[in-house]
Amino acid sequence: MKNKEHTRQVRDTVVKKFKAGFGYKKISQALNIPRSTVQAIILKWKEYQTTANLPRPGRPSKLSAHTRRRLIRDAATMPMITLDELQRSTAEVGDSVHRTTISRILHKSGLYGRVARRKPFLKDIHKKCCLKFATSHLGDTPNMWKKVLWSDETKIELFGNNAKRYVWRKSNTAHHPEHTIPTVKHGGGSIMVWACFSSAGTGKMVKIDGKMDGAKYRTILEENLMESTKDLRLGRRFVFQQDNDPKHKAKSTMEWFKNKHIQVLEWPSQTPDLNLI
Repeated sequence: MKNKEHTRQVRDTVVKKFKAGFGYKKISQALNIPRSTVQAIILKWKEYQTTANLPRPGRPSKLSAHTRRRLIRDAATMPMITLDELQRSTAEVGDSVHRTTISRILHKSGLYGRVARRKPFLKDIHKKCCLKFATSHLGDTPNMWKKVLWSDETKIELFGNNAKRYVWRKSNTAHHPEHTIPTVKHGGGSIMVWACFSSAGTGKMVKIDGKMDGAKYRTILEENLMESTKDLRLGRRFVFQQDNDPKHKAKSTMEWFKNKHIQVLEWPSQTPDLNLI
């Protein structure tokens, strides 16, 4: 907690001795107060010509400077820590404050609560595979990548979006049409589609009915792959890209590519989706 202020009499004595020619060190020793306190009193007297307490701009902070620094340090070094945990940690040192007070202190230091981004969990073997993929293609020319047909499956929400959305608004305007996202019961449903593209443009996009399995995936390829390469004018010596989904890497699927003489691009594990749509 913040130390108690010295009395007006002590502050006047500091100024009196300073006027008499005493230095900060001698005043500190004579009155048994820290040298920094002596300096602060004299600097305040020089600026305002008084030792009285000046009007404060607002209510004094309930937290000491040490506790505020500790809060900021804990939030910066442990980004996943919650306001409740920070509140309990301040209570342990004798400072009981509301969660909004802690939030306000963190905001002033530039720390704000945000939704953590999701990213693929990469083990060392995944990182090695990605590095191997990158180094093995360092010498590829732009023309080589123009021959690649990229593909993936994607889920599309039929009504709205399941992702969180933040808006800037004033108090009591939460129900304003511009600050809300329309929803329907049971989410409104979604559809799965398979699609492909190359540097020349987009290929076929196919709606997937029911559960996707290896047989259905091969049917989609049979009916749409070669037609897409023809529309995009990739020629017969194109390279097909797909991720490492089990139905993509199934033995029967790889044999289908082999029988069709289609070269499949080796794709590293845990690589983020292409988000074709």
